Amino acid sequence: GQAFPDTLVGTDSHTTMVNGLGVLGWGVGGIEAEAAMLGQPVSMLVPQVVGFQLTGALPEGSTATDLVLTVTQMLRERGVVGKFVEFYGAGLPNLPLADRATIGNMSPEMGATCAIFPVDAETLRYLEFSGRPKERIELVEAYCREQGLFHDESSEEASYSDTLELDLGDVEPSLAGPKRPQDRVALSDAARDFCAELEERVGPEELNGYDASAAESFPASDPPTNNGGGQAPKPGHHHRADVAVKERSEGLDHGAVVIAAITSCTNTSNPSVMIGAGLLAKKAVEAGLERKPWVKTSLAPGSKVVTDYLERAELIEPLSQLGFDLVGYGCTTCIGNSGPLPEEVSKEIEERDLVVCSVLSGNRNFEGRIHPEVKMNYLASPPLCVAYALAGRMDIDIVTEPLQGDVYLRDIWPTQQEVNEMIERAIESDMFRSSYAEVFEGDENWNSLEIPEGDRYAWDEDSTYVKQPPYFEGMTAEAPERFEQIEGARAIAVLGDSVTTDHISPAGAIKKDSPAGQYLIEHGVEPRDFNSYGSRRGNHEVMMRGTFANIRLRNLLVPDTEGGFTKKDGEVKPIYDAAVEYREEGTPLCVLAGKEYGSGSSRDWAAKGPRLLGIRFAIAESYERIHRSNLVGMGVLPLQFPDGESAESLGLTGEESFDLAPLEEGAKTLKVTASNGVEFD
Repeated sequence: GQAFPDTLVGTDSHTTMVNGLGVLGWGVGGIEAEAAMLGQPVSMLVPQVVGFQLTGALPEGSTATDLVLTVTQMLRERGVVGKFVEFYGAGLPNLPLADRATIGNMSPEMGATCAIFPVDAETLRYLEFSGRPKERIELVEAYCREQGLFHDESSEEASYSDTLELDLGDVEPSLAGPKRPQDRVALSDAARDFCAELEERVGPEELNGYDASAAESFPASDPPTNNGGGQAPKPGHHHRADVAVKERSEGLDHGAVVIAAITSCTNTSNPSVMIGAGLLAKKAVEAGLERKPWVKTSLAPGSKVVTDYLERAELIEPLSQLGFDLVGYGCTTCIGNSGPLPEEVSKEIEERDLVVCSVLSGNRNFEGRIHPEVKMNYLASPPLCVAYALAGRMDIDIVTEPLQGDVYLRDIWPTQQEVNEMIERAIESDMFRSSYAEVFEGDENWNSLEIPEGDRYAWDEDSTYVKQPPYFEGMTAEAPERFEQIEGARAIAVLGDSVTTDHISPAGAIKKDSPAGQYLIEHGVEPRDFNSYGSRRGNHEVMMRGTFANIRLRNLLVPDTEGGFTKKDGEVKPIYDAAVEYREEGTPLCVLAGKEYGSGSSRDWAAKGPRLLGIRFAIAESYERIHRSNLVGMGVLPLQFPDGESAESLGLTGEESFDLAPLEEGAKTLKVTASNGVEFD
């Protein structure tokens, strides 16, 4: 037989977790994957490879999450879209494989195609520990050594297109937010950063004289007292920064953490941070601490193995006592599936227009993604998710101020030695074998599903979840000879920088008064059964109505609004409604955008939805790799402004109409003419 290195192309944005194993793999959009299933190649330019040198070791108190947020920030600043990142250096032996997988998993947030680690002794140790056959492990080592792919202290340093370096000893406890995973902030600066963000969002005139500079020095707050009767403790910290708009309601105010979620991606298969969260919860319970009553908490581990070792470590119970109960193993809060907030909390947020927060251990915190009522979202390690559930607020400096009473975070933070000792006691190799031995068998519910006969899918006309899409209506077996020339196109949206696939095609909750919500109501679906856009993605009628429907989208055509609105003939209306009118008039549509258009998840509906709305091209300053590929796959031209130019610099407002020159085969540029006389290639 022959041996060759394992590779993977996957449709999930978490595909790059395999990079931690030394497996070269990355995520592609569903459109590329569907084409591959039909025999088409997945093509790409040979990428540049950026070397990332790691030295030293993580210091006491810093976690894999802190490391990954630091690496993400560094790589976003360097600019690695369309590039591979490869880690090397003397610090590699100090990183367990779970930490490497956590880093690899953040490739989409870094902008990189993949972020791969070499095969080394730690890789072999993990393969053995996770139940791989001895013969396979020996083959991996022999092959990688023979091919020069094995990394040890004597390895020759590779040649890279560019390099970065990080001393792991410099990594400090961190969060990222409030709306992008690359916006890292040191934990010691988190309260200051929040206060500054709050003032920018709400305005000082709305904050009763609140001054972000008041957060520069936080005196210790008065210990909160419990009023009894299950009421929330009265906060004692507001004297340092008065952020009340109206009368306070027992601690629920601007800056309240209303969601603290240990979620199923990125961190929750990593024993060091999961055991760390459990130990912190155990110490908190022993110290008499309780979750603040306005915080909604949840635990969604990355696999059943995690549940097994938390149970063996006797840490499930203390997590549960603080409200971190097991809710499942799939996508939860990260994708907007947190469920509703308690009614009284939701009512207070709406009536007082509060800016409240979530803290979650996932890898995405884009606007409008986590919960429609939560405007500021922070990524953090699982232990910090527990800590913020205890603090209940983002404007508390949890490094120097007590979490509750006279108990400080440092009093209950587990040492790395404690974490390591518990890992050794609680995690055994047999757990992997037993958990994955029956992974494909399914439970009673799965096995009892009725399977229609025949080799074609049996469409159910009454289904509001899965409908036959219209992509192939009128399509012939022969491809058209050329791309149809586009004339008289109108911009339906003019967007700024860092517009994500979540902005273009949200995955979270469906609003009752939105076009998608109205469609479901008309088809007999009660609002409580709406589910989410992510769950309805088999129904193009829902998804095209949800395109550009993110509640935080800012369309510069209607500068004083947030959400999926545009302006047509002087009237503000939902983007979907305007698109229907343009289609009836025979007018093609386009989008103008800034830098990093389509960043975030590899969401094919961010291309399918615009195509169904009649959007024929986008003009942006730059694109995220997968979104650009998806647009091409759907026949939407991803055009790019000339270097250094933008809609603003060219004097484009979006009110113009646009003509495109004929698209010639092999063309690198295309002339665009706007009705105001502006021309550019």
